[in-house]
This record gives sequence, structure tokens and C-alpha cells, in this order.
Amino acid sequence: MKNGNIITVFGSSKPQPGEAAYKTAYELGRALASAGYTVCNGGYGGTMEAGARGAKDAGGRTIGVTCGIFGRSGPNAFLDKIIETDSLYPRLTKLIELGDGYIVLPGGSGTLVELSLVWEMVAKKLMCPKPIVLMGDFWKPVIDISAIERPKTVELIQYAHSVEDAVKRLS
Repeated sequence: MKNGNIITVFGSSKPQPGEAAYKTAYELGRALASAGYTVCNGGYGGTMEAGARGAKDAGGRTIGVTCGIFGRSGPNAFLDKIIETDSLYPRLTKLIELGDGYIVLPGGSGTLVELSLVWEMVAKKLMCPKPIVLMGDFWKPVIDISAIERPKTVELIQYAHSVEDAVKRLS
């Protein structure tokens, strides 16, 4: 066990079982749990469900941080602990606060906000340095644009091209 270390995984709520993004998130959850990490995410469907399902299938622990304003049908069934927040900012803050490291999967504007906030907090030293690992090159154009203004902050980001590589980069 990794002393209870929690890895927060950010990603899209869109992927469905059978899709490549869902499978990647599932395998990531399995690998994190097998390495002794607790998987934390937003607690709903898509990559959040897949990662939690993978972690549970590997005998791991999971945390979902949900948000009442979304009006969704409820959290996924693969969560050991559910932390309900009443709005978006407390949800983001809790997801970041709980994480001892972060893995960011491809996603939309919500995932971009999560990546941006954790990256900015580490860059501005508003929190201790923690690993930020991006799966694949999906976010590379965003990172490259940011590097024009603040090239040193790019050093805070790591890229992984496999689930195994992502887990390895956390230590």
C-alpha cells in the first residue's frame, strides 16, 4: 500500500463502456489500485465510472466528489466514499485537496478547468508540488500555448503514453 496516497483522476463524463476512452480509464483505475493508490474522481459516469470500476475490480478503494447542482441521476455504483458538494468550486477544491498526485485524461471544458486549476496552484506555490501527469498528447496544444507566456511552468507537467507509464510517473 502507498500509505493511503490518493490519486485524483480528471476526465470526461462522456465515454461509454466499450469505447477506447472508457477502457483506458478502467485500466488506469485497475493499475492505480494494484499499485496501492486510492482512486479519487468526480464520481459520475464516463471515465469517472470506468476508473472507479477498474479500481474496485482490482480490490482498491475509491472516492467520488459529486456536485448537487449538476442534477445527474446520482453517483456511479463503484464508490466507497462519496463527498457531496453544493457547487462547482468546492467540488474542484476538494478533488485537488484530496489528491497526492493527478492524472488527466482527455476531456472537455470541465477537465480543462480541473487541469488548469491544479497546474496554476502548483505553479504559484499555493500548494506543495505534486505530480501532474497527462495521458497522451490530447492536452499538448493547450500546454504549448501556455508555454509561450510562462515556459517554466511546463516543467510541472509530465506526459505518459501508457497506463503503466502514468502510474510510474507518480512516484
